[in-house]
This record gives sequence, C-alpha cells and structure tokens, in this order.
Amino acid sequence: MQAVKEADAGLFNKYIELIDQLDPVRYVGTVKKCTSSIIISEGPQASVGELCEILSLRTGEKFLAEVVAFEENEVKLFPYHSVAHIEKGSLVAAMGRPLSIPASEDLCGRVIDALGRPIDGKGPLRVAHHISVFNRRPHVLTRRPIDERILTGVKAVDFFTPLGKGQRIGLFAGSGVGKSTLMGMMARDSSADVNVIALIGERGREVQEFIRDSLGEEGMKRSVIVVSDSSDTPLSRFRGAYTATAIAEFFRDRGKDVMLYFDSVTRLAMAIREIGLAAGEVAASRGYTPNVFASLQELLERCATSDKGTITGIYTVLVEGGDFDEPITDCVRAIIDGHIILDRKLAERGQYPAIDIPASLSRLESAVASRSQRQAAVKLRTLISVYRERKDLIDVGAYVKGSDPLTDEAVEKIDRINRFISQETDESVSFDAICAEASSLTGTEVTP
Repeated sequence: MQAVKEADAGLFNKYIELIDQLDPVRYVGTVKKCTSSIIISEGPQASVGELCEILSLRTGEKFLAEVVAFEENEVKLFPYHSVAHIEKGSLVAAMGRPLSIPASEDLCGRVIDALGRPIDGKGPLRVAHHISVFNRRPHVLTRRPIDERILTGVKAVDFFTPLGKGQRIGLFAGSGVGKSTLMGMMARDSSADVNVIALIGERGREVQEFIRDSLGEEGMKRSVIVVSDSSDTPLSRFRGAYTATAIAEFFRDRGKDVMLYFDSVTRLAMAIREIGLAAGEVAASRGYTPNVFASLQELLERCATSDKGTITGIYTVLVEGGDFDEPITDCVRAIIDGHIILDRKLAERGQYPAIDIPASLSRLESAVASRSQRQAAVKLRTLISVYRERKDLIDVGAYVKGSDPLTDEAVEKIDRINRFISQETDESVSFDAICAEASSLTGTEVTP
C-alpha cells in the first residue's frame, strides 16, 4: 500500500513543480523605446535577472527578454531573440522568475540552444526537472580535494599538462591554430562520464563540422552540446554559458565526472561587454566593462568538485594579436588552474596539436602525476627548450658536436620528441602507451 501511495505521489510531482513556478500576480509595463540591442519600458515591477515576456500588439508574437537594469520606473531589458516586430506600446509582463531550463539524463546526445530547447531535429526532450541557470558555486569547505587524474586521450596534454578531476585549464591561442579541433579530440577520448560542450559566439557552420569531424558518433553519445552562435543576441550568448554550466552541475550533483568544454571565453566576454555598454556601464580596461571580469570570475568558479561529483573545465581563449597580457587572457589565466598554449609557428611547421610544451603547465601536476612522470616531463621539456635556444646555430652548422652534452642529446632526440608530442586528430592513445613511449625516450621507467 505504501508503495502505491508513493507511486501516486510521483505522478503529481511534475504538476506540483509547474504550480510552484506560476505567479498569480502579473506585473505589466509597456515598451517606450527599442534599439537593435536593448528595450526600454515603463514598468513592470521586476528585479535584475528576471524574465519578461513582450507581446507585440500588431502581430501577437511573444518575445523573451531579461531585465538587466532599472532606474525609477524605467526598465532596461535585453531580448533573447531579434526585436524586429516589437513596437512602441508592446506589453511587457514580468514572469516572476529567472531563466530555468529542462534537465534530465536524456540530454546526452542532444544539441540545445541557450534556453535549453532542442535544435537537432530529434524531437522534444523528456523533462525530469527544471533547474535554474543561476546556481551558487559549491562551498569551499565541501569541495573534494583534486587528487585524481582525468584523461583526455591527447598525448601532449596527458603527459605534460596532466589534469585532475575538478581542475580548470585554458587553451590559449590566436585564431585558426586548432583550439576547437583539440577540444573535440579531448571530448571524444576523455575518461569522463559526460561531456558538456558550450559553443558560444562561434561561426554557425562550425557546429556541424565540430560534431561530425571532431567529436564523432561515439563522442556525441555521451555529450550535451549547447549552441549560441555569433548571429544570436548578446544575451543569448551570455546565458548560453550559464545554461551549459548549469547542465554540467546537474550531472555532477548526480555523482558523475563531467568535462565542461567552453569555446570561447573571449566571445562570451564580448557579449557581456555589449550588454554592459548598452545598459549604461562605463568602459574600463581596453573597452571592457567591470561586469565582464566579475561575471567571468563567478562563472568559472562554478566549475569545481563537490561532495557528489566533479566538473573539469576546458576553456578556450582567443588571444587577440598574440598579446597574452590583454585583459581577458590575463583575467582567465589568473582564475584557472593551468594553461595550454597553442603556437601558430608550430602549426605552420605541421606539428599538431601545436602545443608549446615549455610554455604550458598544469598547476595540479604534482597532485595527479607520478614522480617518475614528472621527472620525465621535466627532462623532455628541457631538451625541447635547449634545442630551440640552439636552433639557429644548429641550422647554419655553427654548433660543434661535443660542445654541450645536453645540446647533443637534444639534437639526437628532437625528431623522436616531435613524433611523441604529435598526434593525428582521429588517433586514440592509451595512457599506458604514452608512458611506455616516454620511458623509451628518457631511458627511465615512467609509471602511470
């Protein structure tokens, strides 16, 4: 009998959840002014971050927008979609809640937009829960220590910049050096339970290419892709980042090890800047508003371990003009737990992935890598650096063999080292094989 009662109660859970979301009092205002990016209305009574529904009196269409600022009775809203059919006098109704999205285990294998709606033509989602995209980061005292390795299947990453479950690391590079392709390789072969991939502000044609060429059918089966491309509104791009992070948190809180891939932080920062400038914020560092840096800090801190599961974050950063000290690059590097630098010159020489090994590091290497691996990695980093320093002399024949034992070893082994750190995009390598190859290169036993 008790089991029957519990089953009956379960049938009503979804209806109770819907009732909880309803607001019996609707606050309404009217549109006073509308530009290509922001809507200004008289009323309604609403808080920052609250969703509003705008009704076009002429066409009857409804548009979603979000309150970003208000002053006295004037409310500033950013739309999630085009404002082409919004006219003066359109009704603005406060919805009484911030953005929430559907979440369930069935998200794996699906492609959704910033609002959590499927865009892959595979039909509607089976909704088990609605979750807010504005979650708090785990309390610092409930976070599990990061002491367990998570593998990506990429030799140069797993050996030289090893990742721990719950770590955040950045892929820094200029345009066209292979950030997205490397991210796809890692997502396809990682040891995580679930991949959540956020494609924010990128070119629309890249989505299908990423799924087909980089991720592949096997990688897609355990992945959720959140898309808000460059043609979407700034708010849609901004909240797409929150939606992806909330989905990663949903799976983490069910005991999963999640990999959150984010491409790219730079496009997200540009979207936040557009919103801030339109809302009246004053530009600060190189045109970026103060809210850009606060939002990045808040969002990236949500990627963490908890007492249930882990989120490991891979964030790509577009380095404008090769300037690694520009504001967004510098801000992200200060927040995360390591960085992988992609070098255009290496890519031009045909090395892929074009990772600058000496310049890349993981701040948690000592916590997740064995002593023998760390020693071997230091030895190979040193040989790469020494060869680069002497390359001009070697190329013109000015270096005399025997002048420096370390240089002699670097010259002897550089071709083998380059083969070790290179990898085809469709090549999968086990960590045991990586350690065996490193043992052969260094002449020491490297244990996994």
